[in-house]
Amino acid sequence: MNIESFRDYCLSFSGITEEFPFDENTLVFKVMGKMFALCDVDEFESINLKCDPEKAVELREEYPGLVEPGYHMNKKHWNTVSMQGNLPDDLIKEWIKDSYDLVVAKLPRSDRELINSSG
Repeated sequence: MNIESFRDYCLSFSGITEEFPFDENTLVFKVMGKMFALCDVDEFESINLKCDPEKAVELREEYPGLVEPGYHMNKKHWNTVSMQGNLPDDLIKEWIKDSYDLVVAKLPRSDRELINSSG
């Protein structure tokens, strides 16, 4: 997966914004103002994705060196996924969608209804 397909996939969900809240290199995707994915736009060596804590540990064990605790993030809830490995795009997309769904599930009902009506 390259940065363009990553960006396009993230933007395909409802209620998404993209911004650079930290610096000019870190692209952050948010749903209703809450982060669900981020990456370095210059190097695109990895992406950070929110993950269920139990699944996060499982993925780290199943894909050592490719899935690590979230860099500069809460390591219980975030994974850093290497884009330098041979992970299939479909698997990465599944994890992006899981991240999005986790964040949406924690939103207030009014925000979830807004997302559902626009998608």
